[in-house]
Amino acid sequence: MAHIHEKIDFTSSIYIVRDGKVLLHKHKKLGIWLPPGGHIELEEDPNQAALREAKEETGFNVEIIGNPRLVESPKDGSKDLIPPMFINRHNFNEIHEHVDMVYFARPVGGALQSEEEGGEIEWFDEASITTNEKGIRDGVRSYALAALRYFQT
Repeated sequence: MAHIHEKIDFTSSIYIVRDGKVLLHKHKKLGIWLPPGGHIELEEDPNQAALREAKEETGFNVEIIGNPRLVESPKDGSKDLIPPMFINRHNFNEIHEHVDMVYFARPVGGALQSEEEGGEIEWFDEASITTNEKGIRDGVRSYALAALRYFQT
């Protein structure tokens, strides 16, 4: 996806949890462990982008966790969205930033597959995130632990 603006883009990321583990993949260009996610395209809302990125990068259809829609059939064409669990703003590089909508989800269909052949994709439990032998960045670790704890309740 081309950048919508040279200085800042809106993104969605999605922490998928199943059986006490969270799914991360090693980003094909950056070489770091991240949740599925990416740019919100012009014709998408953040929820749609999160669902699309989950499917593209993991093979899973997922259910985003959050507040249900408040309005069942709005007459003005508006659409209530599931709010993200977190929103953050971070530097992607020296000249570009992302505003990221962070979602939690669970798989409801599909089968696990990497976006690219041979790409690394792995389920992490709380212990593996805490000991961090894979070198997961602190922000990703914090959100992954929050997602795991959310699903424990």
